[in-house]
Amino acid sequence: MRVQKLALLAIAVAAGLSLTACQGDNGASADTNGSSSAQSSDSPSSNSQGSGDNSASTGKGTATAQSDTGNGASAAGSNSKACQTSQLAFSSSGGMAEGTLIINLKNTGSATCTLKGFPGADLKSKDGTISATRSKLTPPRVSVKPGEETRFTLHYPSNNSGGSGVTFTSLVVTPPNETHSHTLPVSINVPASDSTGPAITVDPVGTGK
Repeated sequence: MRVQKLALLAIAVAAGLSLTACQGDNGASADTNGSSSAQSSDSPSSNSQGSGDNSASTGKGTATAQSDTGNGASAAGSNSKACQTSQLAFSSSGGMAEGTLIINLKNTGSATCTLKGFPGADLKSKDGTISATRSKLTPPRVSVKPGEETRFTLHYPSNNSGGSGVTFTSLVVTPPNETHSHTLPVSINVPASDSTGPAITVDPVGTGK
């Protein structure tokens, strides 16, 4: 009987160990499943990174569009530059009416430029300088292509007094919105006056014939 009890006890212990071992395997399996589940939760994170890449790609497209807009704005601005003295050729010719002088401005540059406003016109003689006053004409905006020219008119009183009058031998021209001047040789004789000077006026660029 004692032997049988010992045998039954040994069987029970073995069965208990076997059951414990089985439970341990299940626990390991649960841990494995848990680990697998954690990796699966990382997958959305990968998708999130993918979304970030898409966002970055969209950002590059926006930057490109802004760059194109900037270039367009720069190109538009370059078509409306003011004519500079250095890119203009100056010449003079007699006007159709007495007491008028036409000043021609030719674009010698490689790009179209614009002029708008009154030029500076200073007449010089051996006795001093007189600056022409502006007429009442409204200045137009003039676009001058390479090789083309525009003009303005200088008005002065003719010397019909019979006296020697005052003779101007040079005209200093400053284009609108410029600080550099160009000097032209002229021969303009006006009657002498005790006032501040003869009535000499200048029209805006782009007017007259």
